[in-house]
Amino acid sequence: MTDPAPSPIGDRPIAGAHRQRRGFGVDVGGSGIKGGVVDLDTGALIGERFKLPTPSPATPVAVAQTVAAVVRDFGWTGPLGVTYPGVVVDGVVRTAANVDKSWIGLNAQETIAAELDGQEVVILNDADAAGLAEERFGAGKGNSGVVVLLTFGTGIGSAVIHNGKLLPNTELGHIEVGGKEAEHRAAASVKERKKWSMEKWAKQVTMVLIAIENALCPDLIIVGGGISRKADQWVPLLGNRTPVVAATLQNSAGIVGAAMASATDVTR
Repeated sequence: MTDPAPSPIGDRPIAGAHRQRRGFGVDVGGSGIKGGVVDLDTGALIGERFKLPTPSPATPVAVAQTVAAVVRDFGWTGPLGVTYPGVVVDGVVRTAANVDKSWIGLNAQETIAAELDGQEVVILNDADAAGLAEERFGAGKGNSGVVVLLTFGTGIGSAVIHNGKLLPNTELGHIEVGGKEAEHRAAASVKERKKWSMEKWAKQVTMVLIAIENALCPDLIIVGGGISRKADQWVPLLGNRTPVVAATLQNSAGIVGAAMASATDVTR
């Protein structure tokens, strides 16, 4: 459960300190939907995050109800950000590569807001949220130019940020690399399914990174997803030219990025 100490309702100052800017983010994942209050000046969670299992099937209404339950656990009444694993334009879902197809064409922003009595909601791609958080507070902090974040999991999610500005809804995991879709070649799920060694999988990842480099010429690549916890075992094996670093915010990145989006609405 959550830590009841900090009150998450709105932006409240802390006695004896500068006014603390707070936001709220919810990260929708395949196994869990988690949320928390975020200090927008530091990227730190305020108190504990709260997580509920992702409903099965993960229909829009079921997910919206679960998101609402997470928000209400904190008593949060201000604007909030919510992540979605696919393309979202003006709150409307356009793709559903690894989730229930009933999401396509749905105004997810309105659907989730309806479960929260019209509370202001911003929806954004999950990798975009993680990228925003890592660029501002994590592994990309202090880096200018083009920063690319790639999340390796069931598929490959991506975020592209230039001098702090997000290019929303990039789908680099779906580009063709050597006659095969990038995420079908180098997602972490492929490594697990085929029982590859880190060395063999790193060769596939390298092919994907070189293709991205040839298209975008990034200054930094940040790798995330669960397998990034073992980055010391495979990042040194990569043969691309751009510096590659592991994401540092781990499981809080989506929450932090979603909260950031609710304060600035980078999706518009």
